[in-house]
Amino acid sequence: MKFWRVSIIIIFIIIFCLQVSFAEQKTNKNGTAAAQFLKIGVGGRAMGMAGAVTAASNDAFSLYWNPAGITRVHRVTLAGTHTRWFADITHQFMGFVLPVNQSSAVGFQATVLNMDDMEITTIDQPHGTGELFGAQDVAIGATYAVKLTDFFAVGVTGKYIHQSIYNETASTFAFDLGSVLDIPFHGLKLGMSFTNFGGKLQLDGRDLTKEFDLNPNNTLNVGVESRLKTEPWELPVNFRVGLAMDVMGRGAGFINSENNRFSISIDGSHPTDSEEFVAFGGEYTFREILSLRGGYRLNRDVEKLFYGMGLNIPLSGANFAFDYALASFGELDYIHVISASLSF
Repeated sequence: MKFWRVSIIIIFIIIFCLQVSFAEQKTNKNGTAAAQFLKIGVGGRAMGMAGAVTAASNDAFSLYWNPAGITRVHRVTLAGTHTRWFADITHQFMGFVLPVNQSSAVGFQATVLNMDDMEITTIDQPHGTGELFGAQDVAIGATYAVKLTDFFAVGVTGKYIHQSIYNETASTFAFDLGSVLDIPFHGLKLGMSFTNFGGKLQLDGRDLTKEFDLNPNNTLNVGVESRLKTEPWELPVNFRVGLAMDVMGRGAGFINSENNRFSISIDGSHPTDSEEFVAFGGEYTFREILSLRGGYRLNRDVEKLFYGMGLNIPLSGANFAFDYALASFGELDYIHVISASLSF
């Protein structure tokens, strides 16, 4: 009876959140949020399934997708991912999960987006001044997750976000919230996450200080130091709801198999700075060693098809996992995601 009470409460929370989200005015909000690097998915397994892992995430990359998912990590785990984007942009993620006991865990994460230095151009020198400038984005976070019952877990992440370009920087703090509900029906899981909820980013730096002459016609007038104002920008908040189920597997699946496991998942996302979309994912695993994955996103312009594979290699007293994903971005070419994790 206790399980169904919690289930009903969770379902009502989902319905309420969806009603609030979709009741907002439907306008085109593309390009209205800063820190777009926070929207870049991490982990070869998750990206191979089109990111449809809000309910299915069970590794150290849960720190990004759903903080409640690290309660499924039962060993000390270190994980990292590398993604090479367009225009020589690189994206790195590092995560560390430490189980506290059977029902709780803590984690730490760091995300860095780098790009090659670019040449400075001005109105007077449109072909370049000979000087270079750089840009970098960084996010650092800490997570705590706990199982409130045997079937329901929650997690929260606090993170510091920093962006810099040339001599200007912007920083703020944000939170991620997540939950996972295990339903005793063929491994069915329900997950929710609310990410990047926090302050605004507003650039500040020495280049914004300019000398301004209030009366240029007066030759005796002296310019005064003034400050250019930049506008604050919201973070890319996203609300996700996901379902995952084992079609084939040991005990829980519709089809019982000792050596084969096949899982499917679906996520619905409501970002505040773009249109809603749905992601579908599937994963086939043989003897929990070799995995093949695929995914598709609806209502996206270019990022639609995703593919991936993974190897899980047991070691003496440890476990090593390697995952690779390939994402199709249409005419923009492919994105390659490489990740690895070590548990001990």
